[in-house]
Amino acid sequence: MDYNLNLPGGEDAVLLGHGLCGNALELTHLAKRLQQAGYSVRVPFIPGYGVSGRLARIRSHRDWLASFEREFDDLRGKHRSVSVGGLCIGATLALALAARRARDIAALLLISTTLYYDGWNIPVTRKFLPLAYLPGIRHWYRHRETTPYGIKNPRLREWVAEQMGSTGVSAAGAAHLPMTAVYEAQRLIWKARRALRQVTTPTLIMHAVEDDVAGPRSPRHVLAHIASEDVELRWFHDSYHMLTIDNEKEDVARAAIDFLHLRTENALNKEAA
Repeated sequence: MDYNLNLPGGEDAVLLGHGLCGNALELTHLAKRLQQAGYSVRVPFIPGYGVSGRLARIRSHRDWLASFEREFDDLRGKHRSVSVGGLCIGATLALALAARRARDIAALLLISTTLYYDGWNIPVTRKFLPLAYLPGIRHWYRHRETTPYGIKNPRLREWVAEQMGSTGVSAAGAAHLPMTAVYEAQRLIWKARRALRQVTTPTLIMHAVEDDVAGPRSPRHVLAHIASEDVELRWFHDSYHMLTIDNEKEDVARAAIDFLHLRTENALNKEAA
């Protein structure tokens, strides 16, 4: 079964990365709206990062990034321009790719960027998490996701809880995160934070004021350290972490489309000049 989401559209493409141990359902609404706006969109299934019907063996963050870069190169060979974005750790993945390929990327869409796990629903015991990264622990311990699952909308939250309970996987990701995945995500975060001065791509940062996973520190850190001279930070006030499926998913899509239209046009004009 193909777990990739590929939506054919125009000459300009957008590559999107979903969250850690998540799937394309997290980004389906945004992807469809981008397609309607004239873009070709791809949300790839990255082995050892995403989940399908079950959790597979977690791979290294270097493998995640290499797979994401291959998807980017494939799109770049077929389209006039390629923009890159992501949700949660998918946004961190997009940042890490942009540090390598800033000149090749038309624009960046960073949604619920996670550089620090400091949202209001993160338990105080999180400070002891590095102990779980030890080799003897991280290979057997799993973190259980808890309500509100990054979702403010009560009906959607209830549906996600039912899906997690029955299948272990939902539109908001997996019910349990292997500590090996969290450890590799942390290594990716460290890499992305160190490389922000290499990111010169036009960037739109979208973040919920009440993000329950990653608080305001993450988007503000990007804003303060990114090298790009074209950066916008948009706050959302009626959603939690999963901005692309929560109450303001349409506002997120419209903001992304408006930003991409202008930056894609600017990138093409620069190439023509």
